[in-house]
Amino acid sequence: MFVGGTIGAIIVVVIFAILFVSPPESMKPEIVVSNGHSPSTVGEITPLYSKSFSLIEIFEKDESGVVKVSVQRSETSDVTNGVGSGFVFDKKGHIITNAHVINDAKKIIITFLDGRSYNAEIIGIDEFTDIAVIKVSADLTLLHPLALGDSSNLKVGETIAAIGNPFGLSGSMTSGIVSQLGRLLPSGAGYSIPDIIQTDAAINPGKFRRTIVEYEGRGCWNKYCNSINNRANLQELDLQYPSQTIAKIVPTLIERGEYDHPWIGISGRDIDPDLAKVLGLKDTVGFLIVTVVENSPASKAGLIGSDKIMEVEGVNYTIGGDIIVSVDGIEVRKIDDILIYLQRAKSVGDEMVLEILRDNRTTDITVILQERPNSN
Repeated sequence: MFVGGTIGAIIVVVIFAILFVSPPESMKPEIVVSNGHSPSTVGEITPLYSKSFSLIEIFEKDESGVVKVSVQRSETSDVTNGVGSGFVFDKKGHIITNAHVINDAKKIIITFLDGRSYNAEIIGIDEFTDIAVIKVSADLTLLHPLALGDSSNLKVGETIAAIGNPFGLSGSMTSGIVSQLGRLLPSGAGYSIPDIIQTDAAINPGKFRRTIVEYEGRGCWNKYCNSINNRANLQELDLQYPSQTIAKIVPTLIERGEYDHPWIGISGRDIDPDLAKVLGLKDTVGFLIVTVVENSPASKAGLIGSDKIMEVEGVNYTIGGDIIVSVDGIEVRKIDDILIYLQRAKSVGDEMVLEILRDNRTTDITVILQERPNSN
């Protein structure tokens, strides 16, 4: 009886140990997560993404939606004067390309993946973003639209791919990563293009860019880009339009042939450390208004430009103007924030509330946005 009781007690203790004592650290299961491309083991939980495409799959899936754009700028010659890329927007034959590719074109020829070519007509051009819509009456079997994704959640470091026709060589592909977001791109129309995506993909004339990230079943991110050569510092930058810009502007170009951009009518400078010291500001955030355009929304709303010059340590500073610190409750760190917000969220005729700093006091001023005037 004593031996039996002892054995029974030992069994009970073992059972309790199994049920209530945590296993050693080495026995704990690893947490497997995904960064959107491949599984990895980390020490925290992040959402598992549904699927990611390889570069090979992206090329095979999207190659047929990218077209070659050839331009003839002379009515007396059939010589091709320019070559670029575009992508199929819908089954009606609308194709998106750059405005500078088709500028002054007398004839536009679209060539599809299988080599068949069609003449195209210009539907709409937006000089301020360098976006153009052209249209072909092509066989429906050739039209493979590339669906637009949601670029609002794009992050630096995500993978991108470029499919296009560099130097007229169709069906070419390269890849890289997103280098930065929210860049300003100077345009030939006299205004900067906001909300631009910078990547490090190899660039050549005539490429169409799109990122290849797919997760949560939302489909691939799609970007239409404009590759430029930055002559100021002799460095090449690959700069792309976000899909948000395409989705907002292109339908209006198809419907009306043009797009009206909202405009405030101010110029100025960002608050840097030196200017903040001169103005007696604690933080280097905000945008100082230097000039207010006559009869502009800013002028009609009563915004004030700078009217004084202060010399500090041999440097002249233009001061006295209103300082914009927020728009519709969104903090303004620099002019980029204002321009990006206008591009993404505002249209001609909308109201926008500017919080300004004037005479060391903040106040709200409502501006009714007008159509941006021609640069001329």
